[in-house]
Amino acid sequence: MRYRNLGTSGLEVSVLGLGTNAFGGRADKDVSIRVLHHAVANGITFIDTANIYTGTKSEEIIGEAFEGRRQEVILATKAGMKRGEGPNSKGSSRRHLLQELEGSLRRLRTDYIDLYQIHTFDPNTPLDETLRTLDDLVSSGKVRYVGASNYSAWQMMKSLSISERQRLVKYVSVQPGYSLADRGIERELIPFCLDQGIGIIPYFPLAGGILTGKYSGGSVPSGSQLDKNPNFASRMDAARLNLGEQVTKIAADIGTSATALSLAWLMHRPAVSTVIAGATRESQIDENIRAVNLDLTEDIMRALDEASEEFRYSPPFGSAPRQK
Repeated sequence: MRYRNLGTSGLEVSVLGLGTNAFGGRADKDVSIRVLHHAVANGITFIDTANIYTGTKSEEIIGEAFEGRRQEVILATKAGMKRGEGPNSKGSSRRHLLQELEGSLRRLRTDYIDLYQIHTFDPNTPLDETLRTLDDLVSSGKVRYVGASNYSAWQMMKSLSISERQRLVKYVSVQPGYSLADRGIERELIPFCLDQGIGIIPYFPLAGGILTGKYSGGSVPSGSQLDKNPNFASRMDAARLNLGEQVTKIAADIGTSATALSLAWLMHRPAVSTVIAGATRESQIDENIRAVNLDLTEDIMRALDEASEEFRYSPPFGSAPRQK
């Protein structure tokens, strides 16, 4: 395994992280714990979750898996998405964040979070309030570093400006959707992150499996995203399926898999600190790890860039399907 600093912070993270939004859902507790232990045994230290994943089950499973082994992992979780029906059950207000942090600490069976992330920008709460709250959480020792998820470049820049002006803790990372099939952040967010020293943590790095080649020829493998969630079909347009086939061909030409190649491409992109890839079985961890030491030549990077160029200008992968 290789390790990098998260942005310009002193926190080192494995270049391959583990996404856990399937734990307690597509992967039951026993399977999830085996996957977590297998990941750590192979050098993966960065474990990413959120308070809403599988109705809090993801955090609960992670807490059980690493009880007594807390020091072996970097735990990252998030808050801000809707957690109930009340008026204060979502967002990044002081009230909501303080309440949700305590719940995450309890479920994760720990007294601190390594990276606490605001799950999405909250237009209804002043950024000063959110950042002051995060600063207090860091001062209390319950949080070590703070980051954002799904923020745009201007939202990140405004946040950093407030933190600097008021001498508050600063975001060290941002977590956007990013893959060969979703390159929109290259237009503004990546230049911003390079300028300000912010680490990027891509999610959806395999575009829900499209970049693994598993859907080639119209097949729907058992247990896949499309098999478990028919609504996922809205994201599988012809252009992305064609990209998956091109990536599979390039991978075959250099003797690797489409999965490893897609993850390695991200690891070669500027400002990327760690790539969070999900796994619902131990063999997927082994496959994903192949990307870590895959050295891509300039010719391969150019071929992948050219094949995916149109996705620098497409709506995000997680948004509604593109209109023809």
